[in-house]
Amino acid sequence: MPTSPVEACAGFVLAGGFSSRMGKDKALLEISGAALVVRAARLAAAECAPVTIVGRLEDSARFGFPAIADERPRLGPLGGILTALDHTAAAWNLILACDLPYLTGEWLRFLISRARASRAQVVLPVSASGPEPLCAVYHRASARPIRSRLEQGILKITEAIEAAGVERISPEEILPFDARGVLFQNLNTPADYERARADLEGE
Repeated sequence: MPTSPVEACAGFVLAGGFSSRMGKDKALLEISGAALVVRAARLAAAECAPVTIVGRLEDSARFGFPAIADERPRLGPLGGILTALDHTAAAWNLILACDLPYLTGEWLRFLISRARASRAQVVLPVSASGPEPLCAVYHRASARPIRSRLEQGILKITEAIEAAGVERISPEEILPFDARGVLFQNLNTPADYERARADLEGE
């Protein structure tokens, strides 16, 4: 029997950032009555199992998802990615930032299916704005080369993952899933949040 995407891929939502431009913890901001971190985890849970939050231990019980502490919180998202890969039992692992409210299940299914067929260790969308490493799929084996780059002082995710071997999904391939050009739009400022909330709550 073929392995389903849920069985083939674990999910991790990164929620340990400092949210300095937002002025408050953006993981806890709500759209349609659900915190951003919960929206992301629920979306991932429809395509992956298990789904774990990285960096919000104190809130995991009320969120309804297990959580692990970010073991390298001062390294930014790269530390969260390595924490996830060090704890996973799955071959493939969907890594999501918590503040991507326009992601869809259709897109995640496509992304995970590409990973399952890939010979690379990282499957990386490249939008019109550039690489999207916080909505990408990482093979468990990518942890070692990424960690090696980190030990060399490389903190930028897109540079660190090159050592693992990357398959890129082009903007043209993404377009059918993103007619409005908002799929990877993240929330950095209060204005970003208010705009997304008005848009999504009005659907």
